[in-house]
Amino acid sequence: MHLRTESSLKLLVVGLMIVSFLFASCSTPQHTLYLQDIRDTTITVNGNFEPLIQKNDVLQITVSSLNPEDAVIYNASNTVVPSGGGGGASSGNMAALGGFLVDQQGLIQYPVLGAVKAEGLTKKGLTNYIHDQLVQRKLLVDPVVSVRFLNYRVTLLGEVTRPTVVNVTNEKISILEAIGMAGDITVYGKKENVLLIRDQEGQRVIKRLNLNDKNILNSPYYYLQSNDVVYVEPNKAKQYSGEKSRLVLPIVFSSLSLVVIILDRLVLR
Repeated sequence: MHLRTESSLKLLVVGLMIVSFLFASCSTPQHTLYLQDIRDTTITVNGNFEPLIQKNDVLQITVSSLNPEDAVIYNASNTVVPSGGGGGASSGNMAALGGFLVDQQGLIQYPVLGAVKAEGLTKKGLTNYIHDQLVQRKLLVDPVVSVRFLNYRVTLLGEVTRPTVVNVTNEKISILEAIGMAGDITVYGKKENVLLIRDQEGQRVIKRLNLNDKNILNSPYYYLQSNDVVYVEPNKAKQYSGEKSRLVLPIVFSSLSLVVIILDRLVLR
């Protein structure tokens, strides 16, 4: 009986080693490293990134002037959204903040000024427009206008450690930072073929990015815009392992069972 138990344990160990070997990752180093062709150098990047306002954005617009009472009406918002707290980026929702919703016509309904075209403008562009209107119409004296996004967020899906929606409170985040917020790409993710989905000027732009290539640092898609979706596809190793498990595991365990039966018969003799 002791011999039979020992033989069965040895068989199980061998079987587990075989299964582990069969499902070992087939990923090669060149598919697991970021920016692998980069050397010590200085790369000129686009430092003037400023996102464009889009439909469904929620904007916080604050106005002050020499007479604070006159400016109160211009700070009245028309919608409320949850806001991420903290520093650069957050995946949680905190207290609600008021803002102005950009509707499907690309307009915000702003006090006194009425319908204001916001879609396609930068924050600076909208700030200047509101400031100029307040001055030209002699509504305020020396107004100070500030515009910021309240719902700047990006979505990370696929082969990342923690698929998530990242709220970006400083309104600027690179694709590498966003992936870091999601816990990095798993060993099964395609770093050389990351899918970016972006709604831009009424169109859905789909772009594939190679995070192994140093040129990503100077790409117009390096910095993400609000509502971007980043999807990391699984590599062939992940796909193959899934298919292989469905096909091979039943065979492996059936074979192990058969061998155990044969060994038992031999031991009994």
